[in-house]
Amino acid sequence: MIRTQSFPCSLPKDTADQLNRESGRIYTSVMVEHYRVFRHTGHWLSPHAGEKLNDFLSPTILHAHSRDAAQQGFYKGCKTAKTNRGLEGSRYPHWRKRFRTTIWKNTGIRKQGTVLLLALARGHAPIRVSLPSPMMDLPGDAFLEMRLVWDRAGRRYHWHAVIEDGLTPAPPPGNHTAAIDLGEVHPAAATDGEEGVVFSARELRSISQYTHKRLAEINSQLSKKARHSRRYQRIVARKTRFLAQQKRKRRDIEHKLSRCVVNWAIERSVGTLAIGDVRNVAKGVKKGKRTNQKISSWPHGKIKTYIEYKALTAGIETLLVNEAYTSQTCPNCGHRHKPKGRQYRCPACGFDCHRDMAGAINILSRQVYGEVGRLLPPETKYRYPFLTGKRSRLDTAHVARLKREAATLEGAQSVTTMNVLTWRSFS
Repeated sequence: MIRTQSFPCSLPKDTADQLNRESGRIYTSVMVEHYRVFRHTGHWLSPHAGEKLNDFLSPTILHAHSRDAAQQGFYKGCKTAKTNRGLEGSRYPHWRKRFRTTIWKNTGIRKQGTVLLLALARGHAPIRVSLPSPMMDLPGDAFLEMRLVWDRAGRRYHWHAVIEDGLTPAPPPGNHTAAIDLGEVHPAAATDGEEGVVFSARELRSISQYTHKRLAEINSQLSKKARHSRRYQRIVARKTRFLAQQKRKRRDIEHKLSRCVVNWAIERSVGTLAIGDVRNVAKGVKKGKRTNQKISSWPHGKIKTYIEYKALTAGIETLLVNEAYTSQTCPNCGHRHKPKGRQYRCPACGFDCHRDMAGAINILSRQVYGEVGRLLPPETKYRYPFLTGKRSRLDTAHVARLKREAATLEGAQSVTTMNVLTWRSFS
């Protein structure tokens, strides 16, 4: 399977800056030359013609295929802009890049013992990268790509290695089917018809809300400064670091959440995971300023992607199921009612359940029977992907201390540590 692993870069910062600055220069040169030809002749260069023109006009210290990667970045942006043509805010790439991530393809990567040699242009010594212990035993052809990435939050460089680890997906843990309802308040609710779990990570929503609030304050400060002044640049740098830090926090929670969902599916011997398709939840609908901001901050696409590739590793098949009206239809009588709050109370039959669990059981019913309302939701529990309060990993010393304290409680032998830490019955 193809994976991406990151580890710290030990190159001097000046050397790493020079490489990424050269990639940015090539990207900018391709963009400028492309638009200049179009402006003077009216001819829109093809990607191949643009790359050949840049090869002739711009010599470089980068390996030929690293230069190709920088050149192709502009034309990939043009392809995306063409696909999104007509959407609000979509534009063809036009910003000059001072820096850009440098990419080495497999043709420029060679392994020598425990060191990777990343090729540069002819006449320049290759870049030597010492591999961390988990990658030392991998063969040289397992490295498909290497990227030199600037970590804006940590203010340092990292290597991102795209590798083929040679592992095949595990066999399915079972033949059961489960459904997942993605939500804006609770990121995921899952059920297999016998057990229902709401995966709660409200901190993810809190981070998004704080990001918007703090961003408004920073933008207000920017509006009072002279553009390109020293104080203006300082505030821009602060804004960039803040957004990078918030992005890293969100990514950490999203990965822990998706791992928790897949682990639950393995525990329940799930072979097929049906995920509610919410990609068009806001398409063509005006929901108001506040609601639109919430939906735009809802990372359902990333959570779905993380669940899919983690499930693939575990041998679980994932598929998308239409989730229209699944949270509004009563699982008991089929009456459609839009609930308020987190509880679903049917005005027709009086049925009462968790709102997200109603959506999850209806998605499961639609997948299994082709229509909603054929299954009733089980008792709902909560599960947390990390400890509430001060966030930490589940394998830290703090968790070990909690385990020791739980072991001293009367009857603790019959209560698992996972239940003590992460489960709570819903009443």
